[in-house]
Amino acid sequence: MTDTMVDVLIYLYENYMDAEAPPPVDHEDLLDELNMAGFPNRQVEKAIQWLDELALIQQEPTGRAPQLNAMRIYTDEEQQRLDLDCRGYLLFLEQNELIGPLTRELVIERVLALDAPLISEEELKWTVLLVLMNQPGEELAFARMEDLVYNDEPVYLH
Repeated sequence: MTDTMVDVLIYLYENYMDAEAPPPVDHEDLLDELNMAGFPNRQVEKAIQWLDELALIQQEPTGRAPQLNAMRIYTDEEQQRLDLDCRGYLLFLEQNELIGPLTRELVIERVLALDAPLISEEELKWTVLLVLMNQPGEELAFARMEDLVYNDEPVYLH
């Protein structure tokens, strides 16, 4: 089975986060359901931990925000795991005001926490969507990002 942690996150989003029905409250019930859906226990645990860490990070007070016009220099590890297309996509999102510098940094932190040596553009899109989903005041950016994820084609952003 080749299901990844991102597959589990997508399943959770599509079945609970984007739906009326809340996920099972009991951790074991959720584990059982995801195992019944065919996801390996290890990937399920990683996905739940990833979401828990995202929630904790989003509750922390933000530090000093990067300047709006500052150029982001990627570390060697970031360059190895985020190819040129992914880095360009982040720049595209920032230039079109779907994400700001603080959200970009949170996305980079969360995408590097994925269990993948090289991040695909699809994994990056889902990470951005999941980060925006719980950002206060980012409802419009979230809706626009959701369109980008599901339509898989560039939309005119203004």
